[in-house]
Amino acid sequence: MTSSTDYTLSDATRARFDREVAKYPADQRQSAVMACLAIVQQEEGYVSRAAEDAIAAHLGMPPIAVYEVTTFYNMYNQRPLGKFKLNVCANLPCQLRDGQKAIDHLCSKLGIEQGGTTADGLFTVQKSECLGACADSPVMLVNDRQMCSFMTNERLDDLIDVLRAEAAKA
Repeated sequence: MTSSTDYTLSDATRARFDREVAKYPADQRQSAVMACLAIVQQEEGYVSRAAEDAIAAHLGMPPIAVYEVTTFYNMYNQRPLGKFKLNVCANLPCQLRDGQKAIDHLCSKLGIEQGGTTADGLFTVQKSECLGACADSPVMLVNDRQMCSFMTNERLDDLIDVLRAEAAKA
């Protein structure tokens, strides 16, 4: 990735953006903003302010409008994170069923603060807004893809062990 003030979209990235833009009427190019953010994150691992500016220019929209989308949704990383992003629900139903204890346990086990990344670059633990599985709380999302429910300390420990083993195989 280039510096925070200079970001150039590759031809391949522009082509991917254009495929997304083509799904919308010509006067609604900005509707592809979430897809474009996801593409940059997939390619770079996170979405920098410079990348947001490049997306805004490509879509013909104000940079602040792209920034608003990036900061609203938990799925867009605004800085490099660990290989495994662990988002633990922090909304009231999960809090009433040990959501904060799950966050605290993960942070203690991994030796990091909430929002921090382990020294080996494997894990980042973050609070999340509602994940829509209140009856299964505490719940968490791994890498914005895998929902994990009923996360007791034992299940959290098992998950960390599985993810560490997966990383060691790679």
